[in-house]
Amino acid sequence: MISITLLQDIVDYGVIGLLGFMSFITLFFWVERLLFYRALKISHYTCKEKLEMDVTNHVHILSTFGSNAPYIGLLGTVCGIIITFYTMGQSGQIDVKTIMSSLALALKATAMGLVVAIPAIFFYNHLVRKIEKILMCWDIAKQSGTDENTSL
Repeated sequence: MISITLLQDIVDYGVIGLLGFMSFITLFFWVERLLFYRALKISHYTCKEKLEMDVTNHVHILSTFGSNAPYIGLLGTVCGIIITFYTMGQSGQIDVKTIMSSLALALKATAMGLVVAIPAIFFYNHLVRKIEKILMCWDIAKQSGTDENTSL
């Protein structure tokens, strides 16, 4: 049977590790998209749908991480609280200091989930606005009949 300390370590490091990984991936794809948009030449696109496919690539990851990171953090908090109550029940002792410190440590997962989600949603909204602007520039360039790269 798995010991309770091992289970607690799995919950702590697993949830925090997953959220840290999600944070890294979020930052990576945000920077990758910004670099792609900077190098983008809308005059090379003859079809708006192809342009839209290229500029929206990987953006869904930011939205997914931003909306799900708080739930992953909450899952870590709930598991931490369950482990705390289980430990209290097995020991038969009710020590306020131990309870409060264990619950405070369990709440770190929720905080980490928010730390991942808030920037991810900011990055997503930032990219969506850039995408709208790129697509509008393509429309303007095609309506005016010029193939110049309109300032992004």
